[in-house]
Amino acid sequence: MTSDDIASDPRASIELVEETASLEIRKVITGRVRVATQTELRDEVLRRELHGTRVEMERVPIDRMLEPGEAPAVARTEGAVTIIPIYEEVVVTETRIVLKEELHITQYETTDEVEIPVTLRRQVATIERSTSED
Repeated sequence: MTSDDIASDPRASIELVEETASLEIRKVITGRVRVATQTELRDEVLRRELHGTRVEMERVPIDRMLEPGEAPAVARTEGAVTIIPIYEEVVVTETRIVLKEELHITQYETTDEVEIPVTLRRQVATIERSTSED
């Protein structure tokens, strides 16, 4: 195409130089890191109160014969004491029930302190940095 053709053709174009840019990524070591772990031990004593119940039993002799038609007593609780009647049949000229004894059971709350030695472990990390010049 000549310059006259370009001037007469309104759609004519001239190619020019075009620049392009590109971006490249490369890995560069700028330093190093060293991580070391160390396990520390420490002894501790764990303390805790333990609550429980202690029971004492007492035999109380009664030796009372029940009257004919009298119903035997059943187990009962009086305050902190549980009373369980113990019966025995005896032969007289007739069979009768004799209240032989009562079993009195008393409960007491107890508290004991216990100590249990334990060893606990904890890891600690130490980090050392060095540059690429090292």
